[in-house]
Amino acid sequence: MPGQLHNQKVAVSVVFVAAMFMNIMDTTIVNVALPTIGRQFHVAADSVDTVAIGYLVSLAVFIPVSGWLGDRLGPRRVLLGSIVVFTVASALCGLAQNPAQLVAFRVLQGVGGGMMVPVGMALLFRTFPPEERVRASSILVVPTAFAPALGPVLGGLFVTELSWRWVFYVNLPIGVAALAFGLVYLAPQPRQATGRLDVAGFVLSGAGLGLLMYGIAEGPFKGWGRPSIVGTIVAGAALLVAMVVVEMRSAAPLIDLRLFRDGLFRSSNIVMTLGAVSFLGVLFIVALFFQDGLGQSALGSGLSTFPEAVGVMIGAQVVTRRFYPTIGPRRTMTMGLLILTVSLCLMSLIDTIGELWWMRLLLLVMGYGMAHVFTSAQAAGFATISGPDTAAASTLFNALRQLGGAVGVALLSTVVAEIGPVAVRHGHAAPRLAAYHAAFLVAAGITLLAAAAARSIDDEAAAPTMVSRRRTGAPAPAPEPLPAAG
Repeated sequence: MPGQLHNQKVAVSVVFVAAMFMNIMDTTIVNVALPTIGRQFHVAADSVDTVAIGYLVSLAVFIPVSGWLGDRLGPRRVLLGSIVVFTVASALCGLAQNPAQLVAFRVLQGVGGGMMVPVGMALLFRTFPPEERVRASSILVVPTAFAPALGPVLGGLFVTELSWRWVFYVNLPIGVAALAFGLVYLAPQPRQATGRLDVAGFVLSGAGLGLLMYGIAEGPFKGWGRPSIVGTIVAGAALLVAMVVVEMRSAAPLIDLRLFRDGLFRSSNIVMTLGAVSFLGVLFIVALFFQDGLGQSALGSGLSTFPEAVGVMIGAQVVTRRFYPTIGPRRTMTMGLLILTVSLCLMSLIDTIGELWWMRLLLLVMGYGMAHVFTSAQAAGFATISGPDTAAASTLFNALRQLGGAVGVALLSTVVAEIGPVAVRHGHAAPRLAAYHAAFLVAAGITLLAAAAARSIDDEAAAPTMVSRRRTGAPAPAPEPLPAAG
């Protein structure tokens, strides 16, 4: 039995990391290819943006129902099924012959992506007991950090050397390998008791989040004062308010907002969401800073951003082995957010290509600090969540993280647009780096808010997850061979 349990920890980790990696990388790698896609299909830049927006909206619509489906049909079946949908949709995107087909297939991709991550996270936290949650969280950091950094690198290579279609085809070998591995090694999981689908909750949450995500994503580019943007955001917010009223009265809600009565879960979500606003927003702006501000190529920009992923990898190991078990999540997250704040403030001083290595070093340090936040928030956030509530908690956690990332990109893009990324000097256009500097400082302010929120984290409530590897018998025994199929 112990060997079988250990095998499932390996199997769940491998499948989920692959699924999450595809999902997160897909956004950044596609963004690099959008200008090329627009030129090939002869469409304007604001029209080709629907390729990215359609995916984000589809994610927002299907994340809320993922927890219910996982409990109803079984997490193994839903996780593997969503990988199939995502992989097939990726192939169809690569084969698209016009913008309408591409947008439709991107929406289908979002259906799979919207279910993969919440269901996979719930399965991961059900497989790892509380004393190993920080270890599980360090596993989640791998795709969270690596995928956004690798996406621009691969996107630049594919667009330059092959074709934009390869930004979608790259998902095929990953998806097929994850599916095959999961079919062989993932054990069937018991289903949780569920009632009928909360149709009202699904419609209100899906439509509300979808409209809000669309308005937030389009606002920086089409203008926040545009009636269609204002109307979309107001309608989305109104539907979400209605959703809160309906779900709080429901005996079996699709979105279980009562979980926010748990102080540790609530505080961890606030910190994680604010962290996502700052971190994911900065990753988007940094790419523009390197390319439009300092004149790097798409590939050069991706390579310059890559130290962020290395910093997260290093930070995750330090957090899980040193800080989290000894000083707890509250101090660990606060320390990481302060490191991130200082890094962002120093980024606002970079104004020449000659300081590029300093920028790369700051990205390394930024990633190191953010690992303290992501790893700790994920481990602590689920410390007091019961097994039956894990799927619902994962749905809320991922919906807020996704919304936080969209808000971060929109907010920092708006700062850059309002100041103006281009200045006219002596009759010639030149980059206005002050616009990017202002965005970095705004992000620093958001991380300070997150640090203040982190002070409400209850270390005592998170104590079951604060177990060092030494006390659990580290170094861990070598994994036993995975069982054969059948």
